[in-house]
Amino acid sequence: MPTVASDPHGHLRGTESFPEAAHRALADTQLRRNLGHATRTIRAKRAAVVGEVDDWEELRRAGETIKADTMARLPELLVQLEEQVTARGGVVHWARDAEEANRIVVDLVRGTGADEVVKVKSMATQETGLNEALEAAGVAAFETDLAELIVQLSHDRPSHFLVPAIHRNRAEIREIFLREMPDVDPSLTDEPRRLAMAARAHLRRKFLTARVGISGVNFAVAESGTLSVVESEGNGRMCLTLPDTLITVMGVEKVVPTWRDLEVFLQLLPRSSTGERMNPYTSTWTGVTPGDGPQTFHLVLLDNGRSNVLASPDGRQALHCIRCSACLNVCPVYERTGGHAYGSIYPGPIGAVLSPQLTGISGPDDVNASLPYASSLCGACFDACPVRIDIPHLLVQQRAAAIDAHTRPTAQDATMRAMALAMTTPARFRLAERALGLGRVLAGRKQRITALPWPMSGWTNARDLPAPPPETFRQWWSRTHGEDA
Repeated sequence: MPTVASDPHGHLRGTESFPEAAHRALADTQLRRNLGHATRTIRAKRAAVVGEVDDWEELRRAGETIKADTMARLPELLVQLEEQVTARGGVVHWARDAEEANRIVVDLVRGTGADEVVKVKSMATQETGLNEALEAAGVAAFETDLAELIVQLSHDRPSHFLVPAIHRNRAEIREIFLREMPDVDPSLTDEPRRLAMAARAHLRRKFLTARVGISGVNFAVAESGTLSVVESEGNGRMCLTLPDTLITVMGVEKVVPTWRDLEVFLQLLPRSSTGERMNPYTSTWTGVTPGDGPQTFHLVLLDNGRSNVLASPDGRQALHCIRCSACLNVCPVYERTGGHAYGSIYPGPIGAVLSPQLTGISGPDDVNASLPYASSLCGACFDACPVRIDIPHLLVQQRAAAIDAHTRPTAQDATMRAMALAMTTPARFRLAERALGLGRVLAGRKQRITALPWPMSGWTNARDLPAPPPETFRQWWSRTHGEDA
């Protein structure tokens, strides 16, 4: 698993390029087996429920249109959301970056006197590194989503939007629970039901004692100030209703204009993510209701680079993402390498275009520069996206941005210049062809070249080269036709 660090915006990001991390992931047979089984299962479920909807393409286009309209009016919709949340007893905070968001949440938790919080899955708080900020302030944060709990107990990082522990199998989960979970039954088996019951018993104690809950948001309705979280386990419902204080951290792109718009996304999201017709738990809340649920509600609106993405006429499409993970599940690259290889909170095809836009590409050695190349450009991600984000186009766009960020010649630049020089005249091209014989020597009996000196080492660090053929086309033509090609 690649090491990670925080960039100036607070985003957690890898310190090695995608090819380097992917090369190691491809060598992990168990990881590939886990990923292959999980993604195939999710794809099959999704295909079945999507096939039931006669107007699926119309729904996709509706989602695309609503998102485009939202991005065009984002500032006014956020102001409207703030007004409605405030009018219903909530308090709205604006955070420019991860540091400010974490400071706001830490101060709010400290103000309650609590030293523990329960959390329902939130990509935004993973993005800002909130758990680490709380720990530094002496506050213990307990993830309550089962997959997030597995990741937390194993001191690991999520590798998927929907199934953060997709890279783990149930035997590994059993070992994690036995090792990390206090008071767990030592006879625990890897039967899914037994594992779920062990997690339930562990979390129930936290739900009943926690005074502060922290949540993410799937959607926020500007016209009413209503927020919504969809989930499959019921842990979110517990986090949203039992604590005295609820703090919600929301990326600013999660807003939708009206209740009617929410109807569209509540049809698109479950089918695209879990392969279900509807989510088992869909929680909505609007401000504070006396005597029912949390009596103090805070909403933290997080920018953290999103304004920069919004400024790009094409790139802003990435903000349409509803975090369904459909693009990850159909991506042949993700299926073989997993999410950790991307070195980003947002993995897969959408992460490959969103992360470079959120945090920028500072130069050719920036890990973000390699992410847009983590794709075959097969287009499966666009076909699967419920809001029709043209991810292949954005990948090409970000590849161009990565090239523009070069401040000095790279190995790729040197290689391309050498190739251009060799192809300038027929004589040079013939000389280059003759040099291919050396490649057969390097390939050896295995007929594969696994290591080359700089600048071609940039290629062989991540992939092998097949041995050159015994004869070139020119040689074949001369031998079979008796004349030079």
